[in-house]
Amino acid sequence: MKIPIYQIDAFASSVFSGNPAAVCPLKSWLDDSVLQAIAQENNLSETAFFVPAEQGYHIRWFTPVAEVDLCGHATLATAFVVFTHLEPSATEVCFNSRSGSLTVTRENDLLTMNFPSLPPVPCETPNDLIKGLGGEPVEVWCAEDYIAVFSAEDDITDLRPDFELLKALDLRGVAATARAKNVDFVSRFFAPKYGINEDPVTGSAHCSLTPYWARTLHKRDLHAHQVSKRGGELFCRDCGDRVKISGRAVAYMEGTIIITP
Repeated sequence: MKIPIYQIDAFASSVFSGNPAAVCPLKSWLDDSVLQAIAQENNLSETAFFVPAEQGYHIRWFTPVAEVDLCGHATLATAFVVFTHLEPSATEVCFNSRSGSLTVTRENDLLTMNFPSLPPVPCETPNDLIKGLGGEPVEVWCAEDYIAVFSAEDDITDLRPDFELLKALDLRGVAATARAKNVDFVSRFFAPKYGINEDPVTGSAHCSLTPYWARTLHKRDLHAHQVSKRGGELFCRDCGDRVKISGRAVAYMEGTIIITP
């Protein structure tokens, strides 16, 4: 069996930045164990698989250890593959997913994802979160992830997390965030329980970060940087029950997976 594979740097304007995702177009679904084995072999934060549907495509995302309900950067990467290789004249692609219908539109080199908004609510701060981050946030919110808000951008870049402690938390991961100097806000994202100690750029976390910062800063359109080692740039818009998350993507690699019986 031969399966095409693309490696795309998402939320990046040049290779070796942003978040690398593997993208595998399929004619039909393979066994889940095969999909998980491919994701483990790729050893990237996410591998996206997609198959044709009546309208658009069905999409699924796997970390090296588990399937997830929503992934931003791998959706952006998959749309890039569709627009570049499968439907070069298209300006919009629709994906059916475990998180409902997701659309991605293209305008020049900017890709915009329409995702569900996941507004966080205030919550108590777990002790393992403070110890695990190595710094005490000024407030903590939660939705799919914990949102740990710090007072300054330097607080975010200075974090030295203990991933074993963060792995014990009950939610998917932790987004540490603060107001920024040159953009609206910065963040870092940690999800060790899903095999991702630090994710370079996390589109899905901005489903919660966008409504939080839109309310805090009293503005609808937001410019964000994820200040991981690779770094990534995102343009976010709060649309009420939806968020729009935009970024660029570049191709790093094309190849073929060969699976022998």
